[in-house]
Amino acid sequence: MVSRRSFLQTGSLAAGVSLALPTLALASEPGESLPPVIAALRTLRGEAKPITVEERAGRQEKARRLIRDNNLSAILLAQGTSLSYFTGIRWEGGERLFAMVLPAKGDAFYVAPAFEEGRAREQIALSPDAAKPDVRIWQEDESPYLRVAQGLSDRGIANGTVGVEETAKFLFSDNLKKAATGITFTSATPVTAGCRMIKSRHEIDLMWLASKVTLAAYEAVYRSMKVGMTQREVGELLEAAHRKLGFEGGADVQVGEFSALPHGSVKPQGIRESTIVLIDGGCSVEGYASDITRTFVLGKATDKMKQVFDIVHRAQSAALAAAKPGAEAGSVDAAARKVVTDAAYGPDYKYFTHRLGHGMGMDGHEWPYLVRGNSTKLQPEMTFSDEPGIYIRGEFGIRLEDDMHITESGAELFTPQSPSLENPFGKA
Repeated sequence: MVSRRSFLQTGSLAAGVSLALPTLALASEPGESLPPVIAALRTLRGEAKPITVEERAGRQEKARRLIRDNNLSAILLAQGTSLSYFTGIRWEGGERLFAMVLPAKGDAFYVAPAFEEGRAREQIALSPDAAKPDVRIWQEDESPYLRVAQGLSDRGIANGTVGVEETAKFLFSDNLKKAATGITFTSATPVTAGCRMIKSRHEIDLMWLASKVTLAAYEAVYRSMKVGMTQREVGELLEAAHRKLGFEGGADVQVGEFSALPHGSVKPQGIRESTIVLIDGGCSVEGYASDITRTFVLGKATDKMKQVFDIVHRAQSAALAAAKPGAEAGSVDAAARKVVTDAAYGPDYKYFTHRLGHGMGMDGHEWPYLVRGNSTKLQPEMTFSDEPGIYIRGEFGIRLEDDMHITESGAELFTPQSPSLENPFGKA
């Protein structure tokens, strides 16, 4: 197995991920017509170890401590990422409330539609709450919010303050206020983000693997690309490459002047020689995301393209150097932005049009954010994207994005930086 350190230190993905890019003698899947480099990719699925029930139980205990520290009585999680983070439950829903309430003291309880009780209990049986599942069901003509209010009262919380997860629908939080009039409802973010933004060693390993998979897919597709391919064809190859590696993933593809739009255009585009190609995407490994951008040309880059690439590369390096425990999140953005501005691509957001980066984990974008004005102090095992860019409207844009985590002494990228526009993955 390739170690994390050897992978990060190599300048070539072909050398650093030899497991992902074996010899080209292997055949593609039956019935699949893929370029040889992509067909030769081998699955890395076996390297992904699922999060355990015991780990989720530990997360709930940490949440209880933060609930008390923030003078809350409980938190409420509706369907979404935080519910999955603490319980492993993945629930899709619309206007019907399914929720878990975690009090500071006492057992958690769940509120579920009656016709979904079987599905709810099936998933709760795999959660930390399996031993004593408390499920409050409601029929279609009944109020789920009254079930929440009663559950809180049963836990001795007729008054007090309850945090609601920030992505809960307004429909839910508004009706909760009407049903539980003695309760003050506020944001649960100090608890949910307080837990989720500090990653465990296991979470870091999953995110490192997700980045490893995505970069391997990118390199295989890059080495399979030809002038004349369409944006859609390249996108399909990126999805196929991720699947060969054992995971669902892909990327947006933008060419030429459309690369100057940070999130691109839906207009059809074709790959042209000596024209900027920007790919931005990732995958999910056991629920944990990668988010990587590579910018390159097929053929020769112009001097201006090379100059801009060098500025963006230096900005990414400056951000990496600035990201260390105790630094304010906004200062990392400032370090990268200074490089760009000093190179005459300023001021402010004129060419570097977005924040430097975002927190990452189970969501591709989550707390905290590397943006001007954010005074949050960085802590070890926070994880972020590091993605400066310069976008020249009507010409081209260049962005370099790798994912990084804060260490005890600084920060470390999950993937090696791209060395150049003409050789974005190092020597083959």
